[in-house]
Amino acid sequence: MVDPGLVPAPVEDAALLRVEGLRVEFPLRGRARRGPRIVRAVDDVSFELARGETLGLVGETGSGKSSLARAIMRRVPLARGRIFLDGTDITRTSGRELRRRRRDFQMVFQDPYTSLNPKMTVGEIVAEPLWVHGLVQSRAAAERRVGELLEMVAMPSGVTDRRPQELSGGQRQRIGIARALAVDPKLVVADEAVSALDVSIQAQVLKLMFEIQERLGVSYLFITHDLAVVRSLSHRVAVMYAGQIVEVGPADEICGAPKHPYTRALLSAVPSPQPNGAAARGRIVLRGDPPSPLDPPSGCRFHPRCPIAREECSTAAPPLSVQSSQHLAACWYAQESDVTPTTPSP
Repeated sequence: MVDPGLVPAPVEDAALLRVEGLRVEFPLRGRARRGPRIVRAVDDVSFELARGETLGLVGETGSGKSSLARAIMRRVPLARGRIFLDGTDITRTSGRELRRRRRDFQMVFQDPYTSLNPKMTVGEIVAEPLWVHGLVQSRAAAERRVGELLEMVAMPSGVTDRRPQELSGGQRQRIGIARALAVDPKLVVADEAVSALDVSIQAQVLKLMFEIQERLGVSYLFITHDLAVVRSLSHRVAVMYAGQIVEVGPADEICGAPKHPYTRALLSAVPSPQPNGAAARGRIVLRGDPPSPLDPPSGCRFHPRCPIAREECSTAAPPLSVQSSQHLAACWYAQESDVTPTTPSP
């Protein structure tokens, strides 16, 4: 993975991205006897992302990470909440103004095999945003800019006439990154951007992304389920469970001294590079499955699976509260460390 020493420090300035009380809901088709059924994929999520910072967003499948990303990108409607980008409220921006603002925030998608148009050449794919946003006025100018972008992502200029199906997965993802960077965005949302790649290729792409961050000062919202990746590349980490952020703070604190029982359980499942390291550390095995977004439990949403849950946890939802410095956790008993590791039965 990426050497943590390669990760550039974020710029100390006002937040580039601020999300306040975000809620995303999806109605289910068909009618229930008691009215329409609503899936609340994201519920009351708030956070900030500084200029030049990388925020790693982690959680199990179905925790709401991708729905949150699409909401920030204005790809799905919001039921509630506000999104501020570079000090401007873009929550209800639409039409031509939204199209203009999209220069400031771009996305790198999970699957490099389906996110690129197979009918277009690499040169056409990377040049498309330049034409859409009026950043070039001639074919020669577009070709020069495409060459610069391909060089930035360590791709030879000779690939411009090739099509995505002629490239490897790692090469395709580099093209996706080049396309996102074409309009000089301030924010890049990377949704599981390396999960479809081999481990060795993952490391190359991650190193590339943060060399670009050091050069351009771009901010990343990096969404993944891989805590090992998050630990190596993020300045801060936010942990999502059942549509809510349950812990957020500096990456070293989250990964080295987690406060929320759910975060501890996730970290206990990360393979250890040391012989017998996982066995010595112990594994926290959670009982049951994540709750349905159609009918989340009362109180703390994690309490049915929590190894330290008490009666209060089932009746009152804990707020995100300060644990140390900038470290927040939503747990009534976050300061306690009596989560007993357990080993799954063979």
